[in-house]
Amino acid sequence: MADSLSTDRSRTARSISTLHQRHAPLSSSAEQLRVLASVHMEQEGHRVEFGPFVGDALKPAHLEVFQVNLGKLCNMTCRHCHVDAGPDRTDAMMSEKTVGQVIAAIGSSAAHTVDLTGGAPELHPRFRDVVDASVTAGKHVIDRCNLTVLLLPRNADLVDWLGERGVEIVASLPHYRHINTDAQRGDGVFERSIKAMQVLNAAGYGKGDPLRRLTLVSNPAGAFLGASQASLEREWRQALERDYGVTFDRLFVLNNMPISRFLEWLESSGNLEAYMNRLVNAFNPGAIVGAMCRNTLSVGWDGRLYDCDFNQMLELEISLPNGPHIGAFDESNWEHRPIVTARHCFGCTAGAGSSCSGQTA
Repeated sequence: MADSLSTDRSRTARSISTLHQRHAPLSSSAEQLRVLASVHMEQEGHRVEFGPFVGDALKPAHLEVFQVNLGKLCNMTCRHCHVDAGPDRTDAMMSEKTVGQVIAAIGSSAAHTVDLTGGAPELHPRFRDVVDASVTAGKHVIDRCNLTVLLLPRNADLVDWLGERGVEIVASLPHYRHINTDAQRGDGVFERSIKAMQVLNAAGYGKGDPLRRLTLVSNPAGAFLGASQASLEREWRQALERDYGVTFDRLFVLNNMPISRFLEWLESSGNLEAYMNRLVNAFNPGAIVGAMCRNTLSVGWDGRLYDCDFNQMLELEISLPNGPHIGAFDESNWEHRPIVTARHCFGCTAGAGSSCSGQTA
């Protein structure tokens, strides 16, 4: 595994090392929360916090999505990564025991979807076991993929294998232009991403087949909000097919969350206060109903439970009577929990809203 990962990274000249590897202050979730809390955000003479903005509107719904982070190991180190994933993150990989607990919980859950994420979830040695167990349990399975991981020799048969099981691939691609993608992900990443899309298309993905759905995910390249998902989807579809002959089924547009490496960039570039206030000023109450914390359980690589993937990265654990671990998960208690929030949550309610399933309003 190490050789193939290091080889892939060596082609990514403009990639950066992880916060963890650099022992950077923001590798601490407590420091990230401190930085966010220190930002000057005030309206009508009062300090701005997320809770008062949403009031009682943010309540749990029924559990629909079981999102599992299998680990932070990744074959790339992207500048905007909110997970701080990278080739060095072998320290954060789901154990055999926890995988077993996750599989058991999936089997007994009423959730209709299992969303596998990372890092690059495909690099976990039990990835295929979790997929097979989820399919056997009758769940729709999503593989959150960075595209380039599909080109690693160890994954030579993976696309066909996933297609045979009806797994949806939700693939991150910063932009349909070469320069924009490589600026976030490193030199050569766009070219390899297009090659991976060609492999997917050849296997029937991105061609309108609901059992081989290819969804692309885009984040803005700077300190601004995502544009209209519908209009961008049309633009992306035309550009990618015209210039590279590749197709996809749908596009998700996400706001960048002000945590981890994106938070580091905001702070170092002098954009933090402006971006946070931009999120507040763009608060959209209509985005609350589709917030992923309402219908999604987020399971960390260590089995700890969270209201969403972003809370997971900030170690803001869920509040449940039996404790925040998958080994003691009780779905009925989950539906009556208080949702944990902090200032980063403004990223999900700004503009057209933002969730792991795209815009919400």
